[in-house]
Amino acid sequence: MSTPVTLVSTASEEAQREVVELCAELIRFDTSNPTSDERACADWVVDRLAEVGIGSELVESSPGRASVIARIPGADPDRGALLVHGHLDVVPADASEWQVPPFSGEIRDGYLWGRGAIDMKDTVAVMLATARHFARTGIRPSRDLVLAFLADEEAGGKYGAHWLVEHRPEFFAGVTEAIGEGGGFSFAIDDTRRLYPIENAQRGMAWMELTATGRAGHGSSPNDENAVTDLAESLTRVGRHTFPIRLIEPVRALLAEAARLQGVDFDENDIEGTLARLGPVADFMQVVLRNSANPTMFSAGYQTNVIPGKATARVDGRFLPGHEQELHDTIDELLLPSVTREWVNHDVALETTFEGPLVDAMCEAVRAEDPDGHPVPYCNPGGTDAKAFTKLGIRCFGFKGLKLPHDLDYGRLFHGVDERVPLDGLRFGVRVMTRLWQSC
Repeated sequence: MSTPVTLVSTASEEAQREVVELCAELIRFDTSNPTSDERACADWVVDRLAEVGIGSELVESSPGRASVIARIPGADPDRGALLVHGHLDVVPADASEWQVPPFSGEIRDGYLWGRGAIDMKDTVAVMLATARHFARTGIRPSRDLVLAFLADEEAGGKYGAHWLVEHRPEFFAGVTEAIGEGGGFSFAIDDTRRLYPIENAQRGMAWMELTATGRAGHGSSPNDENAVTDLAESLTRVGRHTFPIRLIEPVRALLAEAARLQGVDFDENDIEGTLARLGPVADFMQVVLRNSANPTMFSAGYQTNVIPGKATARVDGRFLPGHEQELHDTIDELLLPSVTREWVNHDVALETTFEGPLVDAMCEAVRAEDPDGHPVPYCNPGGTDAKAFTKLGIRCFGFKGLKLPHDLDYGRLFHGVDERVPLDGLRFGVRVMTRLWQSC
């Protein structure tokens, strides 16, 4: 690890106070994707940057689908720029299921509640609060920063990151590395110590539509070419299949560090045995040990007494870096001959090494604010806008800087009911980001 950087400034009290206010205001914009759009929220972001003299550009890929880009000059303009990105859209929320109105931005019991509180208007608020702090105080980041507040991440980025990469790549000229969502949150390993998984890998996305074709007929008649039956059997095979463990390097490194900290043996040849000794870490890591394919939708027929000639279903497939072909081949082996597949959303897996000045800076920023924190590599089981930016040759990481109470089940809050973020966690994020931007 590099020698810790002596910082010019730490986050001000003003920045730590206003990050809560900024996040609450962000939550109050209903940017549910696809039922709403991001334009009003994007206009508000432009105004908050302009208040402190930061110029930005708002871009609409389609009416209402708005992203905001700003560039902050750094102390060393000859270095590659760092992209810091977050998305403005959220998934929908059913208010009848929540303890508080999901777009109220209510503060209760030391938490800020609302849809987007952790995915990811918390990080957008940290980005804004940190940028405003730098502008007010005249602090310069160590290198140029490109701030991107993006549309449409929750639906794959077609109107956000992917559109910008394809149509406005000049926004990212000179950018060599990026940080976004998917890592940098704390995970308790005991009463005092925490892991901070920093994403340097992502599983790839292979959403597919399966179509079974058969012989239409009367519901009362025997039919050995029933499309519904064939599709249901194929889905059962897929849904009950367990892919083999594939230990990619970020997962191996996280498990090894967790085992070291807990004083247990780590055996790469007996991963199941190792997991049994790691307690909660085992549940946390199960999802990135292998490929996965989960049936999620089924559609067939129009009348009870009619056997349809076609039935369709959707499957959410995910693959580890280097193991895409295994997913394809396995799915094809599991499907009956009458069932075909086609991709409805297909995107790459990512992996980069856990080394270099940016990695050192992220680790040091966490340790400076949490001496009991242990940064580790991490593979995100899902996907983020990093999939778009990697197409420009940008080296992507997931890092938000969020310290969580040990009793908060962070993972279950993503897209879940009663999403909330601790107020102390937001303030922690501003302190970490302030350190990082000065040393990155």
